[in-house]
Amino acid sequence: QLQLVESGGGLVQPGGSLRLSCAASGFAFDYYAIGWFRQAPGKEREGVSCISSTRGITYYVDSVKGRFTISRDNAKNTVYLQMNSLKPEDTGVYYCASRISVCKQFQWDYANWGQGAQVTVSS
Repeated sequence: QLQLVESGGGLVQPGGSLRLSCAASGFAFDYYAIGWFRQAPGKEREGVSCISSTRGITYYVDSVKGRFTISRDNAKNTVYLQMNSLKPEDTGVYYCASRISVCKQFQWDYANWGQGAQVTVSS
């Protein structure tokens, strides 16, 4: 059974850091791209970052470039999202999602989703 499980969310002050993890099981992880999306209250879900399969090519939305870093450990079937210099506008539920091979921009291009992890940036 294909499964994605996010962890590492929480409450952090502006300027702080969090690392999200997305643990995968039930499929050939190495061949899949993993994307991170977030949804703030009252807003649509948006793509934040993605890492492709074999070549590990990374993508970031402009608002997080230079602050967030995505990486993957294929031996552990896990993708990480290191989030530094967090801002209140980074608040939301963060989801990881999988699709075969290459990254795509939109959520409907991803077939499988985790349950989400809450990230709250507030003083």
